[in-house]
Amino acid sequence: MRTLVTGGAGFLGSHLCERLVRDGHEVICLDNFFSGKRANVAHLRGHPNFEIVLHDIVNPILLEVDRIYHLACPASPVHYQYNPVKTIKTSVMGTINMLGLAKRVKARILLTSTSEVYGDPQEHPQTESYWGHVNPIGVRSCYDEGKRVAECLMMDYHRQNNVDIRIVRIFNTYGPRMAINDGRVVSNFCVAALRGENLEIYGDGKQTRSFAYVDDLIEGLLRMMETPDLTGPVNIGNPDEFTILELASLAIELAHSSSKLKYMPARPDDPVRRRPDISMARKYLNWEPATPLRKGLSSTMEAFRHELGGEDPGH
Repeated sequence: MRTLVTGGAGFLGSHLCERLVRDGHEVICLDNFFSGKRANVAHLRGHPNFEIVLHDIVNPILLEVDRIYHLACPASPVHYQYNPVKTIKTSVMGTINMLGLAKRVKARILLTSTSEVYGDPQEHPQTESYWGHVNPIGVRSCYDEGKRVAECLMMDYHRQNNVDIRIVRIFNTYGPRMAINDGRVVSNFCVAALRGENLEIYGDGKQTRSFAYVDDLIEGLLRMMETPDLTGPVNIGNPDEFTILELASLAIELAHSSSKLKYMPARPDDPVRRRPDISMARKYLNWEPATPLRKGLSSTMEAFRHELGGEDPGH
């Protein structure tokens, strides 16, 4: 297959590009390097089946492809709140442009939506039929509402123009190549623990998250793309629930660190509980995560240790 990956130099995109190249596909990595990094795909450069195109998907592009994995959009609050108007333009105009391309060349397109479409959920765990509890005027809404509109566009292009679509809702994902300044909890805790700095806990630390390792997530995306007659949305995430305090404790242990916890005021619109119901993924994709948190976090910690240049973990 000739495959386009938007946001291909990002954390998830680079792992997806790597897997697609390994599986023998021809891959075009499209990125504007706002939150993606050239270093993430440097090892693929020079491979005959891989090319990088510097492009911002807010602007249309003409390419001949069979498959489109549409990942482009900053996904951490640090990045998406830096320029919220740009964030929502990426989700809305970028998705329109990618759907227009899919329509023209009759490609199948997969959108990576997000668990953020559920907001601060009043249903637990979250099923795909849940409509969510989102603040449309909050500081996170540029991302949340952008992805909700992207899902709407996917369905409308499918219904109106018969575009072949797939929608997945990704829950918290972690692994090597997360940015040091990503701003999300796994990278924050790993980096702080390796540096011997305080781990900042917002609120009481009893809020829960579900953490999926990147290799498991990529497998879910590939299965979704190739499953016939399934538009989605389908939740892809790990149903194992951990408190923020449990994650902090494990990060300190794996880093062999003397870091302490520092309690901070709770963040606005920060969900209290987040856990996917993955019944659909199990049933239709025969997929579920295989990597335990301790194992995945250990690999992630080693990647951060390497990137930080072996900084002393502050024994």
